[in-house]
Amino acid sequence: MPESEQPVTPVTFPPAFLWGAATSAYQIEGAVREDGRTPSIWDTFSHTPGRTAGGETGDIAVDHYHRYREDVALMAELGLTAYRFSISWSRVQPTGRGPAVQRGLDFYRSLVDELLAHGIKPAVTLYHWDLPQELEDAGGWPERDTAYRFAEYAQIVGEALGDRVEQWITLNEPWCSAFLGYASGVHAPGRTDPAASLRAAHHLNLAHGLGASALRSVMPARNSLAVSLNSSVVRAVSDDPADLAARQRIDDLANGVFHGPMLHGAYPQSLLTATESLTDWSYVQDGDLALINQPLDALGLNYYTPTLVSAGASAPTGPRADGHGASAYSPWPGAEDVAFHQTPGERTEMGWTIDPSGLHDLIMRYAREAPGLPLYITENGAAYDDKPDPDGHVHDPERIAYLHGHLSAVRRSIEDGADVRGYYLWSLMDNFEWSYGYGKRFGAVYVDYTTLERTPKSSALWYGQAARTGALPGVESA
Repeated sequence: MPESEQPVTPVTFPPAFLWGAATSAYQIEGAVREDGRTPSIWDTFSHTPGRTAGGETGDIAVDHYHRYREDVALMAELGLTAYRFSISWSRVQPTGRGPAVQRGLDFYRSLVDELLAHGIKPAVTLYHWDLPQELEDAGGWPERDTAYRFAEYAQIVGEALGDRVEQWITLNEPWCSAFLGYASGVHAPGRTDPAASLRAAHHLNLAHGLGASALRSVMPARNSLAVSLNSSVVRAVSDDPADLAARQRIDDLANGVFHGPMLHGAYPQSLLTATESLTDWSYVQDGDLALINQPLDALGLNYYTPTLVSAGASAPTGPRADGHGASAYSPWPGAEDVAFHQTPGERTEMGWTIDPSGLHDLIMRYAREAPGLPLYITENGAAYDDKPDPDGHVHDPERIAYLHGHLSAVRRSIEDGADVRGYYLWSLMDNFEWSYGYGKRFGAVYVDYTTLERTPKSSALWYGQAARTGALPGVESA
């Protein structure tokens, strides 16, 4: 039989593998002034002229707050078995302090009940970048007290939902919160202070540890506790020692600053040395590292594209080729002598190179970094310029190819011994994409931003088939 006629062995996954999708509160909920909710840093940031594309905000977003039943029914129709969403801190605890607003908690109680009624496993993320504005006014993440406020908030939510939600994530992508929020300023709160960004990173680590401890104090022991890191796959342009040293600098800032204390109870010495001109790290108090180094039940990994670096400052003109937005200020404190390069290959609408091998490399790194710790891909996806055809259908073959490539990389990692237990597509539906406004569509479900009508794209149907069968359809199947 000619090779071209050989039967194709389907890419299959373990029976218990979770097929999920992910969202975050500010990107989809809307209802920013309802039921006691007060402004978060993203409300303030998006309403500040020049901060977001077209001055767009999440005031309405895709109105999930009022349409959650419709959205859960759509997930069930597609065949999803899990849904990862975040809690709006300022909807639950408007000032970031004190008692909860029950109306805010009631929304999440109802959402969880709706998911469970449809056989969908909820996964709660406590913090996806939307710090209550009053806490930012008091200093934000560079202030130690914010970590203790987070622990109080975590306990409130754990008490309210811990009996029905088994999967918990403390923080989503603390790298973005610290370095895009406080160093480059392209994310809320828009500050550009490299020393403050390093303090923020430590206090986010501390918040994770304190929050994990608070959750465990009020939840059943069966519940799984994790954190989601956007750990970078950092590659050097060559084996030249200077390029390899540059790679290490960025790896420390992208990865080691978080997984060092979270997984190993220590910051990398190379990170402390590289940043000593900015900070003496004296805010790391005795006992902090033990508090941060809480035992985890799982680790969430978010992946989109690899990072390519070399020695030598980046060109002074044009945006930095690190994939993290245009700013005159770097999100890489103490690494001004490192150059970023666009990796070769096909790109998404974000300008990010499509490279599934990076996801395999990332998974295998953490299989070694934290042996025995179950892994979940808590975000992976692509933005494309999706548009309905004259019949109202939305065909996105590029996203199907993207998903097939990256899910195949996940399956290859499982074959290579990694304990990967689930995948959460980013995103369930088109939404407010932070400083890009509504211009970048990551959703498997198309949203008409005028009518808010939801239309599953061909990728959603493809992914749903994978979820129902546990095997990847061909790229031309949807």
